[in-house]
Amino acid sequence: MASDRIVATYLIESAHPLEHAARVLAGEQSTGTFVRVAGETPELHERHGARVEHVEPLGEVPHPSLPGARAPADGQQRWRRGRAVVSFPLANMGTSLPNLASTVMGNLYELGELSAVRLLDLELPRAFADAHPGPQFGVGGTRRLAGVEDRPLVGTIVKPSVGLSPADTAALVRTLCEAGLDFIKDDELQANGPHSPLEARVAAVMRVIDEHAQRTGKKVMYAFNISDELDAMLRHHDTVAAAGGTCVMVAVQSVGLAAVGALRRRAALPIHGHRAGWGALTRAPGLGADFAAWHKLWRLAGVDHLHCNGLRNKFWEPDDSVVRSVRACLAPLYDTPAAAYTVMPVLSSGQWAGQVSDTYERMRTRDLVYLCGGGIIGHPGGVAAGVASVRQAWEAALAGRSLAEHARTHPELAQALAAFGK
Repeated sequence: MASDRIVATYLIESAHPLEHAARVLAGEQSTGTFVRVAGETPELHERHGARVEHVEPLGEVPHPSLPGARAPADGQQRWRRGRAVVSFPLANMGTSLPNLASTVMGNLYELGELSAVRLLDLELPRAFADAHPGPQFGVGGTRRLAGVEDRPLVGTIVKPSVGLSPADTAALVRTLCEAGLDFIKDDELQANGPHSPLEARVAAVMRVIDEHAQRTGKKVMYAFNISDELDAMLRHHDTVAAAGGTCVMVAVQSVGLAAVGALRRRAALPIHGHRAGWGALTRAPGLGADFAAWHKLWRLAGVDHLHCNGLRNKFWEPDDSVVRSVRACLAPLYDTPAAAYTVMPVLSSGQWAGQVSDTYERMRTRDLVYLCGGGIIGHPGGVAAGVASVRQAWEAALAGRSLAEHARTHPELAQALAAFGK
């Protein structure tokens, strides 16, 4: 990859020749407009115009994927798909992440010549790594703070999602800590609402966590949801840090790249990146972006953890997509240690002990935060038994034993298998 160009790979679909459609995309996102203007000199276009590097035809589809697509003047209605590689000069936006996003994920989605357009991947020059610190803690720092080295972190989400007072939340956290969890997080819907102000919740929860740590030597990592307006979010971070907290959470899509970057520059704690709203960007196969491209922006902005869904999840996402997302989080962005920090993948969404063997077999990593809601809190033997069942499932997976075999001598796992079904 050239050191002065951003390379974006797109799925495109059009009734126009694919090369023409790709040129329209490149022009719209760099120097061009719908007519030739005097200011777009050959010299300016050479310096700042996007280039179509390659177009690979992928066949035809019977109907346009998106509404509003325009056929060419000759009226032909053959809708072709292809993979288009387009490069943009770094000089157009510098290393600004918001402006990078506007370039590679901007008005191109509205082009009438395209009946589908999806960003598949991004290759970014090293200048972005030099300009952005990236994850501060990542996998290694998260493990150090949580005191867990040889297995995934087992965690849960505070439920009900909203409605609990700070005292109610602290009472539940006491139960969860005593059950042996490594990690607890606020729900993405619970931030700084009137019924549970963040400052009061932090004080109540951290008293419980500190008491547990003093008694047992284990300080449970709690991700407080500090998503808010920027000034408030930075204050919330400081509140958590001053109380001895070890993690903050933000809904990255909701607060935006600039806000996450500002938080990273301020942060003394790991940033747990929740991807609420990501489905709107990716669920339609002919629109939006793949995780492979999307997550690179947030890694550069500085998150330490990123949600990746989970196998056999309660949402729409296929298992293969989840596996690709986990592998993407753990792959270095660049080839030098200073810029190769990975982010900790977070699995959640209907997870319980029963998915563990498949998770390890497919992903071949123990660098995970494995979050179970009902799979722990709804265990018929209680919360402690729910935690034990997930730990036992990971013991089996890491030892190469089947869950059924392991369950013969581990009653909590056996109860989970019977209650929730393999």
